[in-house]
Amino acid sequence: MTGADAMTAAMRRALELALRGPRGVNPQVGAVILSPDGEVLAEGWHRGAGTPHAEVDALSRLAPGAARGATAVVTLEPCNHTGRTGPCSVALIEAGVARVVYAIADPGVRSSGGAERMRAAGLDVKAGLLADDATALLHSWLEVQRLGRPHVTVKWAQSLDGRAAAADGTSQWITGPAARTDVHRRRALADAIVVGTGTVLADDPALTARGDDGALVPDQPVPVVIGSRATPVDAAVRRHPHEPLFFDGPDLVAVLADLRERGIQRVFVEGGPALASSFLRAGLADEVLAYIAPVLLGGSRLAVGDIGVDTIGDAARLTVASVARLGDDLLVVATPSPTAQEGAA
Repeated sequence: MTGADAMTAAMRRALELALRGPRGVNPQVGAVILSPDGEVLAEGWHRGAGTPHAEVDALSRLAPGAARGATAVVTLEPCNHTGRTGPCSVALIEAGVARVVYAIADPGVRSSGGAERMRAAGLDVKAGLLADDATALLHSWLEVQRLGRPHVTVKWAQSLDGRAAAADGTSQWITGPAARTDVHRRRALADAIVVGTGTVLADDPALTARGDDGALVPDQPVPVVIGSRATPVDAAVRRHPHEPLFFDGPDLVAVLADLRERGIQRVFVEGGPALASSFLRAGLADEVLAYIAPVLLGGSRLAVGDIGVDTIGDAARLTVASVARLGDDLLVVATPSPTAQEGAA
């Protein structure tokens, strides 16, 4: 195996190792230490907040001095700050590693700079090996670093004339089985499902994710309820596999900051019109899912309420990412358009 082949194989292995670590506040990172002739000396991965980072985990498996002249292959640029653990860049320098190859740069303001520090110490440092694979692995975590908060998807179901419920408030079910199956699939991809107290009181949702067979999927999103009204003691959400989180205040930025501290990276907002409108009005929706059923309801129960638009020039412009047919229903997936984001900035 050539040097380049050994390096690529080591990075693929590091990506596999990274997946062993938990998703959360810290990124999933894997590391492989290679001897000068390309043999694997040690492997490591990050096991969660407060535990040794992947590079240090790998180095800990070697005898003192065994890493001298070796190459460290890491999925993320070695960190350059002291938090619960010390800088990985310093650990690699002190271990005598001669070369470091990493996939993608650390976007953190405090944690970045490891590459420069190691180069200044005389190490050969290369970036970009299997960068696309590492970016895909850390997509959610990288998005949190860019946004400074969890990624937010706002979902609603509506009639063709834009209503979320009939005049008497009934709303189950506007859409058909195929659309509801798709919602459960997307719930399962989220870390948290967020609803308002109005939805809890009106629909008593379980806020669980279920598979095609109706059984709960293994990894359930955390249920989050926002609103000042009390949630009944016998509400279905209180029987969720995870303990529900309750927030009284209307400060959505504070709610998202709290969720980020808990390691939540992907938030799925799906109830009801008041809460969806609040996220849209605050500019906190990174993705919109509109499930549209071919029914007409009329009346005043709109799927989306006041989002702060007084004139057409202030309209929240979206870019349609996809349109799919789900049985008789349509799903429109849209994101804030770049021009709208630039205007907001």
